Amino acid sequence: MGFVERKTVYFDSAGRHNTDVVLKLAKEYAEAEGINDIVVASTTGETGAKVAQMFKGFNVVVVTHHVGFREPGVHELQEEFRQQISGNGAKILTATHALSSAERAVRKRFGTLQPLELIANALRLMGEGTKVCVEIVIMTADAGLIPIDKDVIAIGGTGRGADTATVIKPANASKFFNLKIRETIAKPRDFR
Repeated sequence: MGFVERKTVYFDSAGRHNTDVVLKLAKEYAEAEGINDIVVASTTGETGAKVAQMFKGFNVVVVTHHVGFREPGVHELQEEFRQQISGNGAKILTATHALSSAERAVRKRFGTLQPLELIANALRLMGEGTKVCVEIVIMTADAGLIPIDKDVIAIGGTGRGADTATVIKPANASKFFNLKIRETIAKPRDFR
């Protein structure tokens, strides 16, 4: 029987204060395991800019909230961070969220959950960051910005910053159940 032994870091709490450690651990893992594809969630672009700089030379995709997420017609990505991300050779993906899409509108209007939001809530049992990691990998795979035949590192968080890093074998949304959460590099033990 074969097995792999790895170190996982568990933070006492969720939040942006874990960002620097998460990025350091993700970079160490990527270099040690030869993973070239890095997917990171970033609302304003601050975390995305840090990842783009730290992982320069990697295939970095920064996934933002879709336009209108918080306010109709408004994109939360700040221009200064957009420029830093692009200047370091990373890609930016702004798309409908894979685990909510129009189903969020159904919930808000009719007060009932649909399958995508049920899946999202089940993933939140491992923390918001884990849900975010899965969601951004699906979105990035659907956009054709990462391969689906090899592992990627996904970085997400709870609110702002990063508190979770996972190793995921991607899948497109239409093949969602082929996605594999292979390893957890870091995540919070206590989360909302």
